Amino acid sequence: MKKKVAIIIERTNIALGGAERSIFELAAALSNLNIEVHTLAAKGNTETKNIHILCNKKPSKRTSYFAFVKALKKHLQQNSYDIIHSTLPFDFADIYQPRGGSFAEAVERNITSYQNRYTETYKKITAPLNFRRAILLRAEKKLCKKTDAPIITCLSQYVASQFKKHYNVNDERLAVIVNGIKTNKQIEAARADKLRSQILAKLKLKEADNPILFLFAANNFRLKGLSCLIKAMAVAKSQNANRKTYLVVAGNGGTAKYRYLARKLNIHKQIVFLGSLRHIQNVLAITNVAILPTFYDPCSRFILEALAANKPVITTKFNGAIDLFTDGKHGKIIDEPQNIPALAEAIKYFTNLDNIEKASEAIIEDNLKEKISINRAATQIDCLYEQILAKRRNK
Repeated sequence: MKKKVAIIIERTNIALGGAERSIFELAAALSNLNIEVHTLAAKGNTETKNIHILCNKKPSKRTSYFAFVKALKKHLQQNSYDIIHSTLPFDFADIYQPRGGSFAEAVERNITSYQNRYTETYKKITAPLNFRRAILLRAEKKLCKKTDAPIITCLSQYVASQFKKHYNVNDERLAVIVNGIKTNKQIEAARADKLRSQILAKLKLKEADNPILFLFAANNFRLKGLSCLIKAMAVAKSQNANRKTYLVVAGNGGTAKYRYLARKLNIHKQIVFLGSLRHIQNVLAITNVAILPTFYDPCSRFILEALAANKPVITTKFNGAIDLFTDGKHGKIIDEPQNIPALAEAIKYFTNLDNIEKASEAIIEDNLKEKISINRAATQIDCLYEQILAKRRNK
């Protein structure tokens, strides 16, 4: 019998970020498994079939937790689903799959990313004043304490460890299903070539220079460790790396403080800021290594996209994407984003073209593309649905 599943997400606009895009890719992959998927959202502009916008009449950009709960319960009274799969901490769901990891860990790591003890102290004191986040944190804590509450489906082992650390959740309540992406996205060769020409022109380089291009892509430059990366680039430069390295920064974050830091460290001529890009595949195609020294990432889509493009990666242990590759074989894992010497050493390692080639070959040989696939993740989630339904039938 065909399953009918409701996936709950706050907003449906994929331009908002990776969480929204991931849910749409997951819904499509589940539909391919002959599952009837309905998306229940508070806000959104789409009129796509099986997407239900429940709170659009309210004028604000966002909907309060309690208003969304009320709207959801009304919808669920009028519509029947076999499985309720929520990305928000609603204890009436069958599955809670937080796309941003636990709220407790997200707050903690966000504070750490300021790298200033006075700012960190201020952020700790004022954190409870963020009313919306406080409500969600309280709801998550309540959900974790309930014995009959949803299965917590984690995007990585890192996320699972968060729920153990902050809420003492037992292994029986946790299901680790590592994040996945669409791996068959096409590269627009002409646009990619044009983009490379523009990058080289900005860096005053020619193809004959055969530069090593590292790609950093994010919107929250602070949280994703851009300042640490710029410092590490400066260290690698001072240590006479095998080949001159350049950093390509993609994303719509503010750049002024990072340009200032680069100029202060005298590596401003080795960095180019591209701004926001619609298709990360194009820039991955014309760069050598993906790098994200993040302070916090439940499972970075950027790193998964890079691995799917057979590119070596550098990231930190605070990125759940490390579940899908092997340190020293497919890329490098740094213990802390502030560990500048280790980050610089990883950069130096990949200034050797042989090391880049070996890592790329290992990614292909080990078929990481299949492991990263959203289809793999959807199949695992469908198995979890079946387990929940079987347990319900046996009661």
